[in-house]
Amino acid sequence: MTDRFANRVAFFLLVNLETIMHLDACIFRQSKSILITKLMTTTFSSCYKEPFMVFLIHTAAYVAIALSLQGCATPVGTNPVDIQTGYQLNIMSALSAGEASESAKMVLRRNGLLNRFEIEPETVLAELHASLKPSQDEDKLFALAELSMLHAQQTNDHAYFLASSVYAWSLLFPGSTEGIRLKYSDPRYRLAYELYNQGIAQGLANPDDDDQGEIEVYLKPGEYKLPFGKLTVMIDESGLTWGGYSLEHFISTASMEVRGLRNRYRMPGLGASLAASIAQQKIDGKAVGSNRIGPRIKVPVTALLQLGDARRHLAKGDLSARIQVYAADQTMEITVNGQPQSLEYDLTAALAQQLQNNPLYELEIANFFSSGLFGGIIPKDRAQDGLLTLHPYRPGKIPIVLVHGTASSPARWAELVNELEGDPLIREQFQIWAFMYDSANPIPYSAGRLRTALQKAVREFDPQGTDEAIQRMVVIGHSQGGLLTKTTAIDSGTQFWDLISDKPFEEISVSPETRQLLKESLFFEPLPFVKRLVFISTPQHGAMAAAHDWVTSLVSRLVKLPSTVLNGIEQAAVSSGDEKLNRLLRRPPTAADNMNPNNPALKTLASIPISPIVRAHSIIAVDGDGPIEEGDDGVVAYRSAHIDDVISEKIIRWGHSCQDQPEAIEEIRRILMEHLITPDFMTR
Repeated sequence: MTDRFANRVAFFLLVNLETIMHLDACIFRQSKSILITKLMTTTFSSCYKEPFMVFLIHTAAYVAIALSLQGCATPVGTNPVDIQTGYQLNIMSALSAGEASESAKMVLRRNGLLNRFEIEPETVLAELHASLKPSQDEDKLFALAELSMLHAQQTNDHAYFLASSVYAWSLLFPGSTEGIRLKYSDPRYRLAYELYNQGIAQGLANPDDDDQGEIEVYLKPGEYKLPFGKLTVMIDESGLTWGGYSLEHFISTASMEVRGLRNRYRMPGLGASLAASIAQQKIDGKAVGSNRIGPRIKVPVTALLQLGDARRHLAKGDLSARIQVYAADQTMEITVNGQPQSLEYDLTAALAQQLQNNPLYELEIANFFSSGLFGGIIPKDRAQDGLLTLHPYRPGKIPIVLVHGTASSPARWAELVNELEGDPLIREQFQIWAFMYDSANPIPYSAGRLRTALQKAVREFDPQGTDEAIQRMVVIGHSQGGLLTKTTAIDSGTQFWDLISDKPFEEISVSPETRQLLKESLFFEPLPFVKRLVFISTPQHGAMAAAHDWVTSLVSRLVKLPSTVLNGIEQAAVSSGDEKLNRLLRRPPTAADNMNPNNPALKTLASIPISPIVRAHSIIAVDGDGPIEEGDDGVVAYRSAHIDDVISEKIIRWGHSCQDQPEAIEEIRRILMEHLITPDFMTR
């Protein structure tokens, strides 16, 4: 009996040897079920030849062998994976992994097309398109959108990029057809937006651009090829102007990686997110504020391919569309098929594009020693007084004026600007301006330029005086910029003039231009529209380095002051014969002199109180963890930055350039929120 049993097992193994050799060592995968079936068949087929007890023994032995063949898994089951792997299996797509999502693969499997798609993707896509039902068929429509994108990525065929957008639009906005909208919780819902957005950017891209460089998107009318027909495109010209300038050179932000900024503020929605340049020359000279838009501005915009009732025209393959362009500071939401749709923008990417290779960084030090270099990068059709805006003036938004420090530029506010622009409430309620100046010039002169520029801008933007928001201006100054900031909210009387002349100002004989210059630089009254100040690392009582005479003397020899300053002093000195003015002419002061703790002008400025109708705040940097009162930021001591004339003081453990640190930015955010809800007052 034993021999017969062994013979049967040997015969079974011999017959099935080829199958066994191909099995997985652990679970025998799919073939194990075949072996088990054959083994049990062999057992029961011999039962009629054996006594009953012998049959039971043989059956038990065969069952044991069958169980051993079964191994550690069944034909159908699950394998454990970690959280990240499980999540990736659910979100994997043509955009995230260069592979079709499970939703798209499911459609291919249902139609027996999975393997064929790898071999002949265009044929498979054509068959899927031809089999689309006149309405609904959402699963297949989504698969077509994603698989078209996948094939376009592999071939760089722009027709398939555009096809992806057409399919995605048809899925999201079925129009007059009887469609079933995807649920918001369906992962395909957001992916359909991304496919549509990317399809526009890539489908309308410059065909000569590659994956390694910037992708410029051509927003042009014309007839575009589709895999299943053609797309006739018109363009809405009204969206191609901004602030009186034409928009041009549209760069896709979806293909950008931002560096140098802490957070990336991207508003997801509908449309291809782009960063647009503005033309060199204005097309509308009457646009309010167009002359104050900063140089090299990049405008965050979105391009929409309005496809209307595309779903109904898919079968015929003859579609039409209209390109619409929207700017982030003008339109946040549109209506499609009666439903509100948020638009896609990337504010941070546009800002980073603006600052990339920006000459401001290289000019900061050079401009300190040779004033006037900043002016060379400002187009001639813009204001030349240093006050620039990030966006066209918008009534109803409170201006935030940023004033940089010594040997610096507005570019150093990038982190703060990114955070403020990325905050929806601040973006809606405030508008950011920046003042750029030659920081080696005498501080009173720079302060006069700031004050004059602000007054001029208010008259330009609100000539009728009807905009309440512009009358609630917030001025924020870093380092020396804080000293300029203070002059917007003080009443100096004749104190600064008295420091440089013993003659009354009215008695000197100078040209009208020189008189105006001296008046703007030495006689300060509170600007009525300035309601709040923020001082950051400001040397209210002097900077440490400026306390050394050899430093100020060296700066004086190296710095070239503007001729307007020197001529003004000379005229006043010659006409008056005043010894003080002649002494000033022999050694004109620089900003370094004005920040010497012993400088009379600085002491005078420190002694003048801030206007009682203006709220002021201090943000003071103290490096290290020692006692605050004995500390400094490497440039300004705490005792110098501290003043009693503020309603709040925030200490930040950092170096002098703390304006880009999270604690400083959050304090500024807090102050701005407080400004929104706190009414202005007449007395403190």
